[in-house]
Amino acid sequence: MKRALELAVNGAGYVSPNPMVGCVIVHNDTIIGEGWHRSYGENHAEVNAINSVKKRELLSESTVYVSLEPCSHYGNTPPCADLLAKSNVRKVVICNLDPNPAISGRGNGKLKENNIEVEVGVLEEQGKYVNRRFFTYHQLKRPYVILKWAETADGFIAHENHDSKWISNNYSRQLVHKWRAEEDALLVGKNTALYDNPHLNVRDSTGKDPLRLVIDKNLSLPRYLNLFDQKQKTVCYNGKENKEDKNILYKKTGFSQLGKGILKDLYQRKILSVMIEGGTKTLQNFINQDLWDEARIFKSEKIFNKGIEAPKLRNCTLSDIEDIVGDTLFIYHRNNG
Repeated sequence: MKRALELAVNGAGYVSPNPMVGCVIVHNDTIIGEGWHRSYGENHAEVNAINSVKKRELLSESTVYVSLEPCSHYGNTPPCADLLAKSNVRKVVICNLDPNPAISGRGNGKLKENNIEVEVGVLEEQGKYVNRRFFTYHQLKRPYVILKWAETADGFIAHENHDSKWISNNYSRQLVHKWRAEEDALLVGKNTALYDNPHLNVRDSTGKDPLRLVIDKNLSLPRYLNLFDQKQKTVCYNGKENKEDKNILYKKTGFSQLGKGILKDLYQRKILSVMIEGGTKTLQNFINQDLWDEARIFKSEKIFNKGIEAPKLRNCTLSDIEDIVGDTLFIYHRNNG
């Protein structure tokens, strides 16, 4: 199952709104097939794993380890539970049942109906973490929210004039581009859009560009900014109007509960995850409303002495610390409840 989870994460950034799934087929303690869900709309992990088996006659004596309950319905591809039954596998070991209440347990039930032995819950917590975006989307009815920022050693996110280039080093910034390719959407507030003029695309890594999101209450941001270059889909949350301009959608939103409104809209768009990249006001807004799940904070050795203070987390647990060639990366997770 550990190997199945390792395979699953190969689909990061490519399979949404589907979950990441890995599958391993074992015969007499030897792996004879493996696969993962590579891209949305393409074969699921179980199909790729079975297709990789050279001696199909061994399937009837094999155990299939899959990181998420095999699907039982027709979507872009036929049901994987039917394929496993047709392949006459001996046993299926499932890490997690599907969190979608309309589907959960059906694949498991279909396997049992076909006299296949089923075991559920192996490395269950690890599986939930791998698919935390998918679980959050279906259980909380909102995307998984990641906060990201870089701050100085003395706790500032930018100079007083909003200049923040460059607090983190080249290696940290390259890592951020890898992260961007793994998430469905990126969000910035008005000041970050104006003063940093970000592209919010993937340049120093490989993968698809995410959906860009910007908050501009009064539609006062100049149209020459990179976010309005029409090169990728962009949603501008504002308090004035709904309209569409080629690749840019202007979405009128209430600002009294802005965070909840944005996440509700993203849920309806089947966006499983969003990474918020600034600035302090936007980040703190989501923190104060407990509308976040994970925070990734780079702390550099630079000193500003004064400037715009970094956001302040609350109700969270430090999960990991990593050295990024001089920068220190802190990973926090919000405490539930």
